[in-house]
Amino acid sequence: MLLVDKTVKDFVAQVASNEPAPGGGSVSALASSLGAALTAMVGNLTVGRKAYEKLTDDQKSQLDENLAKVTKLVERLNELIDEDTSAFNDYMEAMKLPKETDEEKAARKAAMEEALKKAMEVPLDAAKQSLEVLKLQKVFAEYGNQNAITDAGVGALLACSGLEGAVFNVLINLGGISDQDYVANIKKECESLVNSGKELRDETVKIVYSKL
Repeated sequence: MLLVDKTVKDFVAQVASNEPAPGGGSVSALASSLGAALTAMVGNLTVGRKAYEKLTDDQKSQLDENLAKVTKLVERLNELIDEDTSAFNDYMEAMKLPKETDEEKAARKAAMEEALKKAMEVPLDAAKQSLEVLKLQKVFAEYGNQNAITDAGVGALLACSGLEGAVFNVLINLGGISDQDYVANIKKECESLVNSGKELRDETVKIVYSKL
């Protein structure tokens, strides 16, 4: 059964178990998915309402476009919840490869490094998708249904937490990759993602606080 098909209770219980997966990567993707979902909720509680009709055509267009985009991001982040755990399991399988001879050791090392790159690429994608969510959220805090203003704020907090959590999982997987130029480039990209995410989060949260 896919993680996304489990009940909330069963998913949380599996995270809390003595199994290493699902772990922080899948949970981070879930956090961002929930952040995106809350953003979509604010949009769906806005479009077609009286307050929405008072907005300018440009403001309506922004809301409509961002709502469509964030709804798709919910779907992609849900996929990444399971992709992260799958990538981790592939790495664990690579670790089980035989290592008696020099040839086996070399093959195992290569397989582990390839699996690590895959395990790193999934949370990196999650971090990028989380940033896309954060880019879309400000307009909902500005023009969204004011009765759901705090949901817009919580959505931003979750998406940013999901982004940084995903970056944690990228960085820990870089330790087993030998290509140092590759590692340096990924670290630089991660730093940019986190800084941009926090800036966008703060912009949205500031608007929310100003309206409370």
